[in-house]
Amino acid sequence: MNKLFLLSGAVLGFLGVGLGAFGAHALKSMLEASNRLETYETAVKYQFYHALFLILIGLLSKDFTASTLKYSGYTTLAGVIIFSGSLYIICFTGIKAFGAVAPIGGTLLLAGWALLFITIFKS
Repeated sequence: MNKLFLLSGAVLGFLGVGLGAFGAHALKSMLEASNRLETYETAVKYQFYHALFLILIGLLSKDFTASTLKYSGYTTLAGVIIFSGSLYIICFTGIKAFGAVAPIGGTLLLAGWALLFITIFKS
């Protein structure tokens, strides 16, 4: 098992639940006023989905030793930080320029899934 990906998934899952609840309650009026509630919810959803994906990668690393699985975890972790992080920054600061950064994170998330496919296909 890959402890880094398991721990990262656990932390991102924990933060996803916390940020989701915080956004739904304490930040809801601010996010609605700035028309950013949907953006915030997207950031939380992608963070949470990929937290679970990182846990899966961590568990699969026990049976799959290919380096592509490790790269899958690294690209996914970076993708969550960049994708969800840029959306959170937009929500909290209103700086729309970070919208140009989100596709980089999305591309890394896609790479993580593709690398998982390659790992399993080649095994």
